[in-house]
Amino acid sequence: MTTVTDLNQPSLQPTAPKGRRLTLPVLLLVIAGGLALTSIVRIITGADGITNVSQMSTALELAVPIGLAGLGGLWAERAGVVNIGLEGMMILGTWFGAWAGYQWGPWNGILVGIIGGCIGGLLHAIVTVTFNVNHIVSGVAINILALGATRYLAPLAFEGVQGGSAKQSPPVESIGNFTVPGLSDALVDLNDKGWFFISDVAGLLGGLVTNVSWLTLIAVALIPATWWILWRTAFGLRLRSCGENPVAAESLGVNVYKYKYLAVIISGGLAGLGGVFLSIVANPFYLEGQTSGRGYIGLAAMIFGNWMPGGLALGAGLFGYTDSLNLRGGAENVHALLLLGAILLAIGAVWLLVRKKYVPGVITLAVGVLVFTWYSLTDEVPNQVVSATPYVITLLVLSLSAQRLRMPKADGMPYRRGQGK
Repeated sequence: MTTVTDLNQPSLQPTAPKGRRLTLPVLLLVIAGGLALTSIVRIITGADGITNVSQMSTALELAVPIGLAGLGGLWAERAGVVNIGLEGMMILGTWFGAWAGYQWGPWNGILVGIIGGCIGGLLHAIVTVTFNVNHIVSGVAINILALGATRYLAPLAFEGVQGGSAKQSPPVESIGNFTVPGLSDALVDLNDKGWFFISDVAGLLGGLVTNVSWLTLIAVALIPATWWILWRTAFGLRLRSCGENPVAAESLGVNVYKYKYLAVIISGGLAGLGGVFLSIVANPFYLEGQTSGRGYIGLAAMIFGNWMPGGLALGAGLFGYTDSLNLRGGAENVHALLLLGAILLAIGAVWLLVRKKYVPGVITLAVGVLVFTWYSLTDEVPNQVVSATPYVITLLVLSLSAQRLRMPKADGMPYRRGQGK
């Protein structure tokens, strides 16, 4: 029987990513630095909405489904299975969650929605692990299949029911939310002062304790829980070994197929939970097209986070924040953030030039100048730019962080039981 000591042999230990790791102190410094720059921009532009409590509360709500999808992708890819099918698994979660929720209550809807996502994960595992089909092909097929299946099932389940239609479910009862009494009001008052940095921190913290869904608490708790399971338990070590060197793992007695199956099913369940959040918390009903590509953005958040839960949470928060700009004073806030973008590009250019990367540094500086010129010559941005902001930010973040990334070594690689013999 394989023991934890066996699995600590060098052949199975995942190689540490090159460069500085995103530890908690570093993460807090990054957040503090970002808030300080944002505060400067807020004072210069007068766009107080970019860090108020309502904005941050909305950003948190929008970040949760992205983060859950990204967390699902992390579980699968740490076991060596690329999960492009996160979007489809989220779609299954939205439909199954709303279908069960309006009949038997929201908490039963959450459970059934998770099961719906797990079904998508199981299908992906069968196709990729057992039959060794290309992971990308399988994921895309699941996305198409989930969309087609829910479009077929929705009229059968919801048409003729009060409040339902061919593209929408009846409303689901709310699971409720909470506000920390006293603390929330104090942070709102402090945020309204408009002080440098302090008011912005108050806005961020206020968004975390004002009108927060109980499902949001569960989703946030899953981030440290995932880290602890994958990096502090024998189960997690065995699972990660399957994504780094499955042949070596098998030689030490690890059932690679079992761990890959478990990881992908858990991945589907987490993505399904993200879909449930959309159809029960964000909106109290299923609606066709509800996911709006959040499964893909969750995958981008996972990559941005370098396949680590902490970085993933930071990426989900960033994408959720940019998505929230569509809902609250988008044009004014996005215009103000052009100045923030120009400042960040200038800092990036200086960093590249100091490291003697002259060509990338000059290009980054030129882009920063163009962004600053755009900000200086305009008073607002078109609504089309506001709508596209989350997707543009996704592309920019991935392109800028691509050089520091290090995926699991066997991620997406085909594996057959006994191939190392």
